[in-house]
Amino acid sequence: MYSLLVTCGAGKTEVLFKGIESALSQGKRVCIATPRTDVVLELSPRLHKVFPDMEVATLYGGSEDRMKNSPLTIATTHQLLRYYRAFDTLIIDEVDAFPYSLDPALEYAANQARTEDGTTVYLSATPSKKMQREARSGRLPSVIIPARYHRKPLPVPAMEWCGNWEKRVKKSKLPGNVLYWVQKHHSANRPIFLFVPNIELLEKITAILKMQFGELVAGVHAKDRKRKEKVADFRAGKTRILVTTTILERGVTVANVQVGVLGAEDNLFTESALVQIAGRAGRSNQHPDGDVRFFHYGRTREIINAIDQIRRMNYRAEKGGFQDG
Repeated sequence: MYSLLVTCGAGKTEVLFKGIESALSQGKRVCIATPRTDVVLELSPRLHKVFPDMEVATLYGGSEDRMKNSPLTIATTHQLLRYYRAFDTLIIDEVDAFPYSLDPALEYAANQARTEDGTTVYLSATPSKKMQREARSGRLPSVIIPARYHRKPLPVPAMEWCGNWEKRVKKSKLPGNVLYWVQKHHSANRPIFLFVPNIELLEKITAILKMQFGELVAGVHAKDRKRKEKVADFRAGKTRILVTTTILERGVTVANVQVGVLGAEDNLFTESALVQIAGRAGRSNQHPDGDVRFFHYGRTREIINAIDQIRRMNYRAEKGGFQDG
């Protein structure tokens, strides 16, 4: 059996806890699989905290738990290749994310890892067009949760023109409005995510910001060997400004974080990517709002669609009585 849970972030994992508890109490094996190691590392301590008496296996490349045979497993989707008919309930988190969304072998592995009479649950804030059609037609049973657990609206991104920012970066400068935005939130002691299109630009922009803010700035990308340590330092407050590629568009929760995208017009920043990036802000109950800025050198359809999608979710939540304002 297959089903789809569509949420807008900050709480979809918690929504699953009762179902996971029910399955475990019946002696069933449960696996939460997600495409990226960062998300596994984010979810693992939360599962340990919620199920303290249950052995939890945390599996990713190089994990020390790879020999565990636990009733509750959190794993990258690549780790599913190791299993055959092992899990009664298989939850695929961020089903639309790379690499799962583009690798048929991983979908096959997921089907093989679940027992024949088991259940697969897909989770996503930005399901593919195909999944949306299947959900609308009723072929894929689905539930939509348009609001966050704290019942506050999703932060709506603001579009802000910043001129030919790449030309300025080549001269070791940032657009004035981008630098002002960073300085404003840094002065208020708020952590900052700054998303950029590629590694080359990331390294240059990180160097520019370090000239002003020193060791409080770090850059992180998929090929960074110190990626885990840098994300951990950001969560702990040792780093206050984290320049990143889309590798951190999903699954990372930092309280009171402010989110900027420099070069939001780049082809890398699709509608779904921008929605996910915007979803980094306002995730905690103590800080349910946040400043999200799409700095651009020309508005794109992807930018406009992403903002429209967030507004539609807020409208749906308000009309459904799921928001307190």
